[in-house]
Amino acid sequence: MSDNDNPYDASLIEVLEGLEAVRKRPGMYVGSTSQRGLHQIVFDVAERAVNEVLAGRASAVEVTLTSDGGVRVADDGPGVPVEAAGDTSGPGLEALLTRMHPGVAEPGGRHAVAMSLFGIGPCVTNALSSRLTAEVRRDGVHWVQEYARGVALAPPTSAGPTTRSGTTIAFWPDTDIFETTECSFAVLAERFRELAFLNRDLDIALTDERPSGRSRSVRYRFPGGARDFVAFLDAQAGESVDQDVIGFEHEDPQIAGTVEVALRWRDAPGERLQGYANSEPTPHGGTHMAGFRDGAAASVNAYVRERGLLAEAAPDLSIDQIGHRLTAVVSVKLDRPEFSGSTRGVLDGAAVRTSVADAVREHLGTWLERHPEQASAIVGRIIQGARQD
Repeated sequence: MSDNDNPYDASLIEVLEGLEAVRKRPGMYVGSTSQRGLHQIVFDVAERAVNEVLAGRASAVEVTLTSDGGVRVADDGPGVPVEAAGDTSGPGLEALLTRMHPGVAEPGGRHAVAMSLFGIGPCVTNALSSRLTAEVRRDGVHWVQEYARGVALAPPTSAGPTTRSGTTIAFWPDTDIFETTECSFAVLAERFRELAFLNRDLDIALTDERPSGRSRSVRYRFPGGARDFVAFLDAQAGESVDQDVIGFEHEDPQIAGTVEVALRWRDAPGERLQGYANSEPTPHGGTHMAGFRDGAAASVNAYVRERGLLAEAAPDLSIDQIGHRLTAVVSVKLDRPEFSGSTRGVLDGAAVRTSVADAVREHLGTWLERHPEQASAIVGRIIQGARQD
């Protein structure tokens, strides 16, 4: 085939300006135009508000599914800077809602939650909403700005004085984009509850005003962090939580991050392990989960060998034997996380595996030493199970 039969020149190149690219190929930015993508635009807005709380600038986040099909996300932080006020203390409201990657890097990025697929921010939600209203209460002034399909209808306008502070973003998903614009209360509640377990400072509420006369609301805050998460997972499975959950947090400058682990051996069979990196699930595991297994095996086998509970010639207990009847949550927060692939489903980094393994070996080993009765019961069941294999 000759070039004349299939001409290719600059006239065939389509240049998309601003948020037009998001509306043209929404699946590239939110993963899907199904309900999964719909929930993603909620998370893209909630991410900023949640990070305000984790940074200590706000105390709570309120997410509301409104009766007219919209979603409202509010925080009580200092309020996003507003360009119309001549505020140059950070990326302004319009930049936040119309530009890719406008956010300011936080010192110690491990404390930030990453809920958007690619870290692009609320501008994607704006582009995929038929309309969006942003309200900012900052420095005594209440500012309002309206958008339609990602385009500002006017600059931010003062709506008068205020004694409050914070940012509220309300949006109505575009029916021309999404297959459905009805969010699942259960799906959103599950993710917000998970975030509250993984970030003990987070106070987040979800309210559903859609059912006529049957408004419902939940609020999540878990001071126990991952310990509370493990207890919840077991209770959700119908198991009694009659033993203390083992848990610890460890900061390691070698990985520029922190490790939080909680675990409990229970009576019911089966392994229940969940891993997270910067509060995002890692459903396919990674180096943090491999490190947890290494550390758990090392500490239990050291305990067993020191007490002569296995014959000298017997092999070490395997991690499968040790993990039988185990529930655990492993959460790492890293300034510079590395993932295998673009979906963040598998955490990478050899140093993370070593760090988690060392931390689990040290802290679990100490716990076993300090709780002889419980340790004896746990290890006894593990050895008994190994002999039955």
